[in-house]
Amino acid sequence: MPDATATTTPDAPATTAASAELFARATRVTPGGVNSPVRAMRSVGRDYPVFIERGAGSRIWDADSNEYVDWVQSWGALPLGHCDPAVVAAIRAAADTGTSFGAPTRAEVELAELVVDAVPCADEVRFCSSGTEATMSALRVARAATGRDAVITFSGNYHGHADPFLATGGSGLATLSIPSSPGVPAATAELTLQARYNDLDSVRDLAVASTAAGHPIAAIFI
Repeated sequence: MPDATATTTPDAPATTAASAELFARATRVTPGGVNSPVRAMRSVGRDYPVFIERGAGSRIWDADSNEYVDWVQSWGALPLGHCDPAVVAAIRAAADTGTSFGAPTRAEVELAELVVDAVPCADEVRFCSSGTEATMSALRVARAATGRDAVITFSGNYHGHADPFLATGGSGLATLSIPSSPGVPAATAELTLQARYNDLDSVRDLAVASTAAGHPIAAIFI
C-alpha cells in the first residue's frame, strides 16, 4: 500500500497514470480540472490530483487501484468512514422515497431536533450544502446582528471560497488585506483581516486597528 504521502509526492508518476489521464480529460471540460479549490494539488507539489474510484472504512482506492489510508474522510463529513453499512442502508431507504423535493420534509425536522439535543449551545440549526455556504451565511448573520462589517480569519486555515474569505492579511495590519484570488474586489478584501493562529495578541491588535479605522469586528472565524 502506498504511503499516505503518495497523495502529495509524485515519486512514481507511472503508478498514477490513470489519474493523469482523467485529469487531462477534466481540464478540457472543468476549470482547473477540479470542482473545488481544495482538490487542486499544484500547491503541494503535484501536477494533478489522484482520482478516487471507491472507499471502504478508512481506506480509499484510486483509478490505478492504489490503496491509501484516507486521513481526509471527505474533509470531516464521514466520521464513520466510507460505506458504513448502516449509513448505506439509510441512504438507500431515503432514496426510495424520493431524491430531492425543494420543499421541507419530516426528515430535516427530525435531524434538526437531534442536532439541537446533541449540541448544548445550539438553540437552532440551519442546514447547508457546503462549508462555504455555512461560513458565508454565518458571516451575513453576524453582520446583520452586530451592525459591524469586518471579519477576522486565520492564516493557513480554510474558511470556504466565498469572497470575504479569499483574502491575505499581508503583514497583519488592518489596511493591508489583499485579495488572494482574482475576481475578489479589493473593497471586500479590506474587510477581511488575518490573524496568526494560536496568537491572541495578533487577534487583539487587528481588532483594535480595524475598529480605529472605522471597521469594528463582526465575527471571528477559526
